[in-house]
Amino acid sequence: MARSSSVCVAALTAAAVATVGFLAYRAQATVPPDLRGRPGATASAVPSPSSAPREAGDPRALPPGSGTGERVVYSLGADRVWLVSAGGRVEATFPVAPGTVDPPPGTYAVTSRSKAVTGTDGVPVEHVVRFTSVDGVVIGFSAAVDGATPEPGADTAVKTGGIRESQADGVTMWTFATIGQKVVVVP
Repeated sequence: MARSSSVCVAALTAAAVATVGFLAYRAQATVPPDLRGRPGATASAVPSPSSAPREAGDPRALPPGSGTGERVVYSLGADRVWLVSAGGRVEATFPVAPGTVDPPPGTYAVTSRSKAVTGTDGVPVEHVVRFTSVDGVVIGFSAAVDGATPEPGADTAVKTGGIRESQADGVTMWTFATIGQKVVVVP
């Protein structure tokens, strides 16, 4: 009796493996042509947070040399921020508008936060996350309460260190970048 049950289990296992193989073959036929042949390609239309852009030409791609572990990455050249989990997964990325004073490239930590204050340019801001200062100008991320961002080439006589983000991105930064959070500034 034991021998016949072993044969039955083996036959059922072989049938299951064959069925899975057949279904995988059939599913491959439904993959759009532009996704075929890409390693790790899926038919999903919605990218998951774990699918961080990696192509060099992609402006959302995490810059090389931006550190490891959980961190905020700020690119001076791209005017963009990435919020990266401990495992290296990009949780969020968004454009920012820099102030008139840039921090030098390097690794910092969030030193203070304020829910709402007035920026050095006189604009009411919220979700302020500070991480350094340069020549007495405090540098940090913030969102203008009215949703405005500074115009490029605005009055450079006023030294500002506010790196402005949208209100929604400000909330995301506020949640992610608590006191002590690593901030990596890259060129």
